[in-house]
Amino acid sequence: MRKTVEVQMDAGMEARPIALMVQTANQFSSHLYLEMDGKHVNAKSIMGMMSLVLTNGVVVTIDAEGTDEVEAVEALERLLTGK
Repeated sequence: MRKTVEVQMDAGMEARPIALMVQTANQFSSHLYLEMDGKHVNAKSIMGMMSLVLTNGVVVTIDAEGTDEVEAVEALERLLTGK
């Protein structure tokens, strides 16, 4: 499953929100990746996620594959969009 979202977070994507996103991703058994500007990183990797340098207004694609992929994508979308 793939879903494209626009990042909308009040605090931006500093270390704490990134850590929360990685912790959330690790709660799911599905393989989870974020794609942006040709980069494809593991959403369960803190270093990978930090390398994206996500800022408000950028568009990312959440890519998930596994038994709980729908729930995983929804959880990451909520964190990225603040909804």
